[in-house]
Amino acid sequence: VQLQASGGGLVQTGGSLRLSCAASGRALRSLTTAWFRQAPGKGREVVVALKVNNNNPYTADSVKGRFTISRDNAKNTLYLQMNNLKPEDTAVYYCAAGSVITSSMTNPDAYNYWGQGTLVTVSS
Repeated sequence: VQLQASGGGLVQTGGSLRLSCAASGRALRSLTTAWFRQAPGKGREVVVALKVNNNNPYTADSVKGRFTISRDNAKNTLYLQMNNLKPEDTAVYYCAAGSVITSSMTNPDAYNYWGQGTLVTVSS
């Protein structure tokens, strides 16, 4: 499985961005998928995660009400819609996929496949 992330950039506080993650080699609908981020000097943290059955996505408290994960099965592409962005959202964002059990959805080590990362910078 190959993942290609795109859509990062520079945005002002309060702005919006949509990240995309195009997959090849396997249908994303058969895998647990997630977006992680890593800020300078910090570890990789989960932002949102989506199970195979597309129900009850996990959303980190820090982005609840602002970030939404979605999946287009026809395009085999994962999205992250980010609204009301804040400077603390500045990070490299990674898409990930794998055969991950629910209890491990927030653990980056549980994911088999990773995109290359896309930088999101939010200016104050």
